[in-house]
Amino acid sequence: MDHTFQFESLRQVRSNIKKTLADLSIEQLNKIPEGHNNNMIWHYGHILATQQLLCYSLAGVPTRMDETLINLYRKGTKPERLITQEEYLQLQELDAKLVPQFEKDYKNQVFTGFREYATSFGITLKSLNDAISFNNVHEGIHLGNMMTMRRLV
Repeated sequence: MDHTFQFESLRQVRSNIKKTLADLSIEQLNKIPEGHNNNMIWHYGHILATQQLLCYSLAGVPTRMDETLINLYRKGTKPERLITQEEYLQLQELDAKLVPQFEKDYKNQVFTGFREYATSFGITLKSLNDAISFNNVHEGIHLGNMMTMRRLV
């Protein structure tokens, strides 16, 4: 199946996220606005970690992101400490590498299996193609949260 559109969508949402975060200070990125449980930098790390878990882990393929980082941002986590400028740069560097690597891995048919997963969104992912589509929805939701938070910091 040709997933050109899905990868274009993923690249575009990541571009929009980068624009949303672009000129904010590390203090603004770390601020948890009133009424929210997380901050913008957590949302950024979360989308990176979740894409790896949905598309790599569920397919039985080792993630391309360090497990320590994944555990900081996976579902059910929240900001436990302030993120430094260096850590933010690390996330940005990962972001620049992960999508091209994912597309390359997809084209090279690295993904051969998939473990079905029921999301908290109420959708059951039955294949990698489902995971790719759902991941784009998930990232769009978090982009919306970041855009809202931007106005509050």
